[in-house]
Amino acid sequence: MLVSQKIAIAAHLHVLLRRKTGRVTDTEWMASNLEYAAEIVRFARAHATEDGHADLDEWAGKLEQAVLQKGPPPKVPLVQALHERAQEQPDGPRYVGGIR
Repeated sequence: MLVSQKIAIAAHLHVLLRRKTGRVTDTEWMASNLEYAAEIVRFARAHATEDGHADLDEWAGKLEQAVLQKGPPPKVPLVQALHERAQEQPDGPRYVGGIR
């Protein structure tokens, strides 16, 4: 997930927390620091349960997923990817020798 997407989720949660609990947060820090994000998620879920704000719980979950999500998979050279695919499907269609 892009950093800008994480910040957008953090900003939305920030607005909800400000309106419903009066809590002011740091959106950039929330999007980049795992410990801070975990505490904000805990705080939001606690208030969602106490006060019945389902949207706080929903956006806390989105933040949790965004922050815990690992980056994109590492890039693999095309030749290596083709070789791995050929190993998985040895009898599949082949282009080598078939293109004129």
